[in-house]
Amino acid sequence: MSATIHRLNPAEPAPSIDGLMQLVAPQMNSVNQIILDRMQSPVAVIPALAGHLISGGGKRLRPMLTLASARLLGYSGERHHKLAASVEFIHTATLLHDDVVDGSDLRRGKKAANLIWGNQATVLVGDFLFSRAFELMVEDGSLRVLKILSNASAVIAQGEVDQLMVARQIETSEEKYLQVITAKTAVLFAAACQIAAVVAERDEACEAALESFGRNLGIAFQLVDDAIDYMSDAETMGKGQGDDFREGKLTLPVILAYRRGDDEARRFWRDAMEGRRKSDDDLAEAIERLKTSGSIADTLARARHYGELAIDAIADMPASSAKAALTETVRFAIARAF
Repeated sequence: MSATIHRLNPAEPAPSIDGLMQLVAPQMNSVNQIILDRMQSPVAVIPALAGHLISGGGKRLRPMLTLASARLLGYSGERHHKLAASVEFIHTATLLHDDVVDGSDLRRGKKAANLIWGNQATVLVGDFLFSRAFELMVEDGSLRVLKILSNASAVIAQGEVDQLMVARQIETSEEKYLQVITAKTAVLFAAACQIAAVVAERDEACEAALESFGRNLGIAFQLVDDAIDYMSDAETMGKGQGDDFREGKLTLPVILAYRRGDDEARRFWRDAMEGRRKSDDDLAEAIERLKTSGSIADTLARARHYGELAIDAIADMPASSAKAALTETVRFAIARAF
């Protein structure tokens, strides 16, 4: 990894994901067709429920990262199309399961699938999508790819259980929180990028560089998500404002505010995380406490740090449109909060 740190300045013009989307647009057409074909089933509820989420306006960032990483390495084949679809199926399956566990009302601005079809059908369709993901991996035929993506799937599940175990545990440390978000979010970002190096038949150093890029981008992405849960509205986020707060989900802004607070502040956060402070007035007080303690600002500062590490991980790669698009994607992930 290069020693150069590329500073992310929120005062610069707002970054965009458009460069990444344009870079991979032809390949994404193929990936989208694979997704559409493989979510079909004679059991009508499966494509209906899966399509509700898959067509729900998500940017499909993770499969785009697979395509862009392959482009970065000069790969010109098509193997990565099925693998990018596999990555998206893994992600979609985890979202369906998450909505059941969290009791969410909204996903990507639409009514959560479990509220329409019920928890049982939602979990089972999530299982179906996981199965489709593994079919695509097996069809690719690379044991290395299978190992990377199957390990990512296992780690994501562990991360979700780990998050459940620390829910409402106000004494959770920052280190534990980072461990959880690395598992539940960053690992799939990392795998999505790393498999491109396998497909392009690059060495372990190249794999490690792309894994580091994806992992640090994923951590930054989740940090920003956890901050904007208290900063934005449902239309912008695609979910209800303060969902994390009402679910007692320990995120870094809360961990920092609790650690820095006086006895009164700590009582507030303990009551909130244990489910005794859920009203709109309580949420407004939480937001004010987060702002005055500097917890939101410091969470975003940490996100910028991980974004810098992501950019640095590919610093030694030759200049190209793919490298520029990936770098801009990191800046976009951070800029969502500004």
